[in-house]
Amino acid sequence: MKHDYIDRYSKLESPVHSLDPRAKAIALFALIVICVTTPPRAWWAFCVYAGVVLIIAAASRVPVSYLLSRVLVVLPFILMVAVFIPFMHKGGTSYDLGPFAVSSEGLLVLWNVAIKSTISVSCLILLSSTTPFPDLMHGLERLHVPSFFTTVAAFMYRYIFVIVDEAQRMKRACESRNFRGRWIWQARTVGYMVASLFLRSHDRAERVYQAMCARGFDGTFPLQRESSMRAADYVFMSVVVLIVLTGRLAVLWK
Repeated sequence: MKHDYIDRYSKLESPVHSLDPRAKAIALFALIVICVTTPPRAWWAFCVYAGVVLIIAAASRVPVSYLLSRVLVVLPFILMVAVFIPFMHKGGTSYDLGPFAVSSEGLLVLWNVAIKSTISVSCLILLSSTTPFPDLMHGLERLHVPSFFTTVAAFMYRYIFVIVDEAQRMKRACESRNFRGRWIWQARTVGYMVASLFLRSHDRAERVYQAMCARGFDGTFPLQRESSMRAADYVFMSVVVLIVLTGRLAVLWK
């Protein structure tokens, strides 16, 4: 079993990959927080944030096609809800589109949701693409993120691929019996498959839990090596936070 959906390029060699996970987490989470608190009319501020993300992406050597594909996976779910805002939000100038009316304030809200979602998702993708997932979890633990969150995330990362393998085996077994599941009357069979996958996952989780308890698991994962922050980590963190914070404060001063 080998899956690398989450951190496919985390083993590359680049200046960003060599940084401490804590420095990357602090810098990128600060960028996200500052971005989402920026007024939607501060167009140039969002250009600054996007520029910082692009520079980090270029320095990380992660393929642009990979980043775009991951962003495009998440954004449709956000835009499915946001696309209706211009038609429901009143205020400002209205534009008639046949039987519908679109308000300028609604378009502004749509822009606000779209740009902030894009930048935030890009930051998270960069963080996961430049840091091995176990190292990221240990870094968050050292930043005093609740251990419950990091433990659940670590288990999810370790075993979600086991469930994916199980689902793929069930799919191959059905296809070998000439079942495609493309017609509405085959929905019941698909439902049985989903229920079977759920029961198998639950049984596997119970076995894993009992095995870990038998081995004295106390809720923490051992760390292979302790890393310390270097000068480059502090420089990266300070420069990113300073640039985006300057852009945010400039909006307040206008």
